[in-house]
Amino acid sequence: MSASSAAVAFGVCWLAYFGVLQWSVVRYRVPIVLTLTAATVALALWQWLGWRVSLSRAGVAVMLAGSALATIAVPLFSYLTPSGLALATTVLVVVPLVVAALLWAGGARASRLALGTVVTGYAAAAVTAIVSSPRPRIDVWVTLQQASDALGRGENFYAMNWTGSPGIQDAFTYLPWTAVLLAPGRWIAGDIRWALAFWSLTVVVAVALLARGASGTRGSGAATRHTPSSSWVWTTAAVAGLLLLAPGTLTQLDQAWTEPLLLAGIAWWAVLVQRGRAWWAVVPLALACASKQHLALLLPVLLLWRPFGWQRAVATGALTGVLIAPWFLASPADFVHDTISLLVAFHPIKFANTLYLLALNTFGVTLPFWVTGLVVLGTLAAVCWTVWRQQPPLASLLRWLALVLLAANLVNKQAFYNQFWLVGALVVLSFALSAGGPAAAPRGRGWPARRHMSPSDRPRSSARR
Repeated sequence: MSASSAAVAFGVCWLAYFGVLQWSVVRYRVPIVLTLTAATVALALWQWLGWRVSLSRAGVAVMLAGSALATIAVPLFSYLTPSGLALATTVLVVVPLVVAALLWAGGARASRLALGTVVTGYAAAAVTAIVSSPRPRIDVWVTLQQASDALGRGENFYAMNWTGSPGIQDAFTYLPWTAVLLAPGRWIAGDIRWALAFWSLTVVVAVALLARGASGTRGSGAATRHTPSSSWVWTTAAVAGLLLLAPGTLTQLDQAWTEPLLLAGIAWWAVLVQRGRAWWAVVPLALACASKQHLALLLPVLLLWRPFGWQRAVATGALTGVLIAPWFLASPADFVHDTISLLVAFHPIKFANTLYLLALNTFGVTLPFWVTGLVVLGTLAAVCWTVWRQQPPLASLLRWLALVLLAANLVNKQAFYNQFWLVGALVVLSFALSAGGPAAAPRGRGWPARRHMSPSDRPRSSARR
C-alpha cells in the first residue's frame, strides 16, 4: 500500500466512523455498532503492525468533502429552530468544501486562508447553535448551568437537585473541574457552551504549536529559513478542520457535551511534552483528569512512557486528588454517589451503540461486569506492555491512548457520540505531529513504520529526565 493510498484509506475510515456517529444520535442500529467495532480493530492493527499513515491533499479532501455530504445526508439531531438549523447546516456544508479546495491548492497563502476559514466557520456554527437553541432539553446542559450558578454562590453542587432536568435530577455525574472550567461561560455570557467553544478553539492553537514544533520551525533563524512555513500551516489547517468540522459537530455544540474540554487538556499536555516542559504538562493533564473519570485509564500508559514517566504520572494523580478534594471533603457520601455509585448502577441506555447494548438489544443477554472489565483491563495491559517495550513517539502514543478509550467505550453501557468523538479527535490530533505537511508524506510503502522516535517526535532532554 502506497502512502497516498494509505492516506485515502484512512480518510474513508474516518468518514465512516464519524458518519455513523452522527447517525447514532439518538438511535441504536446494529450497523453503527459493527462500524465502531471495525474501527476499533483497524486502530489496533494500525498501531500493532506499525502502518505508516500521513495526511495528504487527497485524503483531507475526501474527509472534508465527505463531512459536508454527511451533514446533509445523515440524520442530524438538534434542538435548533428551523432557521437556525438551516443556517448552521449551510455553514457546516460550505465551509468544509471551501477548506478542502484551499488545502488541495496548497501554498502558504491558501493554507492560512484555510485555517482562518475553519476557525470562522466553527465560530459561526457555535454562535448559531447557542443562540438558536438557548435551552436544549438535555440534562447535561441543565446540570452544568445550575452547577455553575451554585459554584458562583459557593454551594456544593454534589448536594443539589436540578430544576427542569429532563434526565438526571439529583446528581452531578462529572468530576468537579468540568463545572469550574465551564462556569465562566455561564457567568460572563449566560451559557456554559460559550466556554466549551472557547476551549475548542484553544485546541487550534495547540495544534499549531505541535505542527510548528514537528516541522522544526521554532522561533526564527536558520531553522525557520530551511522549512517552508506553508507546511506546518497546512497541517494545522487540515487537523483543525477535521477536528472542528467533523460530522455531528452541530449536535455536540447544541448538546453541551464536554469532551472538547478533555481534548484541550490532552492537547496542551502534548504541546508541553513536545517542548521539553513535561513537568508543566502535569497541570493540563490533571485538570482534564479532574474533569471526567475515564481519563484515569490513560495514566498507567503514561506512567510507562519514559518521556513523561512514573514520577509525573504519579504527580498527575496527586494533583488530580488535590483538585477534587474540596468537593469530596465537603460531602464524601454525595461525591461518591454522584461520580461512582450512580454510574456503576445506572441502567443501560437503549441508544448506546456498544457491544454491551448489542448483546442486550439483539440477543437479550446482559453481559456480566467481569466481561467488560476483562476487555478494558486486557486492552489496557496490552497497550501498557507495548508502550513500555517500544517507547513510541508522541504521535503514536496519542493513538495508543485513543485505543484504550475506544475499547472501553465499545463495551460500556453508556458510551455515546461524545465519548467516541474524543477517540477520533485524539487520532486526528496525532497528525499534528507529522513534520512538514503533505509534501513531506513518505514515499513508497505505507507500512510498516519505524519503531523508534524520529528527531522531530523526540521530546527535549529535560522531558526525559
